[in-house]
Amino acid sequence: MTTRLKLDFILPGKLQTKTGGYIYDRRIVEGLKSLGWEVSLHCLDPSFPFPTVTALAHARKIFSALHSGNLVIIDGLALSGMPDLLKEHMKRLRLIGLIHHPLALESGLSSKKRQILYKREKQCLKIVKRTFVTSEWTKKKISDLGIPSNKIRVVIPGTDKATLTNRSFNGLINMLCVATLTPRKGHSLLFEAVAKLPKDSWHLTCIGSLKRDIPTVKKLRAQLKRLKLIDNVTLLGEISSEELSIHYQNTDLFVLTSHLEGYGMVLAEAVARGLPIICTDAGAISSTPAGRAAMLIPEGDLNKLTKALLTVTNEVNFLKQLANRSISVRNDLPTWDQSCEKFSAYLREIS
Repeated sequence: MTTRLKLDFILPGKLQTKTGGYIYDRRIVEGLKSLGWEVSLHCLDPSFPFPTVTALAHARKIFSALHSGNLVIIDGLALSGMPDLLKEHMKRLRLIGLIHHPLALESGLSSKKRQILYKREKQCLKIVKRTFVTSEWTKKKISDLGIPSNKIRVVIPGTDKATLTNRSFNGLINMLCVATLTPRKGHSLLFEAVAKLPKDSWHLTCIGSLKRDIPTVKKLRAQLKRLKLIDNVTLLGEISSEELSIHYQNTDLFVLTSHLEGYGMVLAEAVARGLPIICTDAGAISSTPAGRAAMLIPEGDLNKLTKALLTVTNEVNFLKQLANRSISVRNDLPTWDQSCEKFSAYLREIS
C-alpha cells in the first residue's frame, strides 16, 4: 500500500482571503490534495508578520504539536514574524518558506519596519531547508539575501482557461483594475493619470478589498473627490469569482499601476481573456507572459502613464494591437494543474 504524503501548511489569517498570495496558497493546497497529499492547514493570527504576544504564543503551540519529521510549508507573511520559533524547531521539522515577494520591499512601511523585516526574512530563509517562490524575479531577490540558488525553487502561479473577450472598442472605454486598495498597488498614481483624460471617454472599475487598509481607502476616496472623479471611478470592493469573470468580459482595458509585484496573477487572468493591458514595470512583471503582452510603464511615472492612457482612449487600433499581444501569449500561461504538479515534485525532493 502506498504511503500517503503528508504536510502541514501554515499561514496567517484565512485561506479564503481574496489577494493574489492567498489565492496562490489556496490553489496550491487544493492541487496538492488532488495529487494525493494529505494537507493539514494551520491558520495563525492575522497580525503577522508583526505578531502580538498572544499571536506568537498561539503559533508556538501549533509548532509544538507538530510531529517530528513533518514537512511544514510556511507562507512568507508568517515566516518573517517568528525567527526564534523557527530556530527552536529547525532540527526536528522540515521547514519550507513560501515567498511571494520580499516583505521588506512592501510599500508604505516605515524605515524601522522595513529594516526589521529585512533582517528577519534573511534570518528565516537561512533556517528553512528550501524556499519556494512565485517568479524568477523573486528568486533573484532572495538570492541577494545570501540564500544559495540551489535551495530556491520557482513555481509560478497557474491560470484558469478563459473565454476570449469580444469587445468592439467603440465609445466609452471601460477600464478595470483588480487589486486590494493598499499603497503597493498604486491606485493613487492611476487616479492622477485618469483625471487628465476627457471625462466622457472612460470609466474605471476598481475591484479589491476596501477593508484590509482602511486609512489608504480613506485617502483614495478623498483623492477621487478632490479630482472630481466620483462619477468616473467605481470602488467596488471584493466580489465573487463569478462576478469578477463578468467584469473581465465587459472590460476594454485592464490597468495595474503597482509599485511592486511578485508575479501579477490578475495580469495573467487578463491575458487569458485577450484583454489589452497597460501596467507599470514593477517587480516581476516584465519577466512574465503578461509583461510581454502589456504596454509597460516605468514604475511611478505619471507622465508616461497619462500619455499611454490618452493614446488608448483616442486610438482604437492601439487597443486592438494590445489585445492581439495578449492573445499571442495566452497559451504560454501554465495551468494550475501544471503548477501544482511542479510544486508537488519539488516537495518530493525533500520527502
